[in-house]
Amino acid sequence: MQSDSSTWVVLARLLRPQGRRGELLAELLTDFPERLAGRQDLFLTAPGSTEDLSAARRIEITSSWLPVGKNKGRVVLHLAGIDTISQAEQVAGLDVVVSDDRRTPLEDDDSVYISDLVGCTLFDGADAVGQVSEVQFPSALDGIRVPDAAPLLVVTTGDGEEVLIPFAKAFVKSLDLPDRRIVMSLPVGLVDINRPN
Repeated sequence: MQSDSSTWVVLARLLRPQGRRGELLAELLTDFPERLAGRQDLFLTAPGSTEDLSAARRIEITSSWLPVGKNKGRVVLHLAGIDTISQAEQVAGLDVVVSDDRRTPLEDDDSVYISDLVGCTLFDGADAVGQVSEVQFPSALDGIRVPDAAPLLVVTTGDGEEVLIPFAKAFVKSLDLPDRRIVMSLPVGLVDINRPN
């Protein structure tokens, strides 16, 4: 049975089996990996289907841990009822989601949920740059997130081009999530430099 909420947040994307007892390696899309295990409010769904979760499957993460080495920056999850490699293969590629009203509370006023940025209009001073369509995290060639690197806002301009804007605290002048507005003071030329060739 799924939640009645109509807004969902992706916490992790299951990549592939990791171990012989059904564990899965997952791309981590939350800053609170230690709070995944034991929750009763998580679901599995196909990527990109957070608007319609009629086929969502409730899950419980029985354990999780952060791997080292080449998979550092990801998370290993063990889901209840997934106990073999073949069972893990059947759910690889799915997203672990939670309804937005069940998200982990943020601990300080400077923090913001990434999902709340999507759909906001980004302004450089008084000039509208475009709408945030996605948030990306810089990663190394091995796919591991670069620590302390500012997330990149993927902004779709009025002419349909995508521009990457660093969501750096030094650039942010105001953030009005209820009105879906992000006002930044960007270095001269940053928008033009980050347009696709």
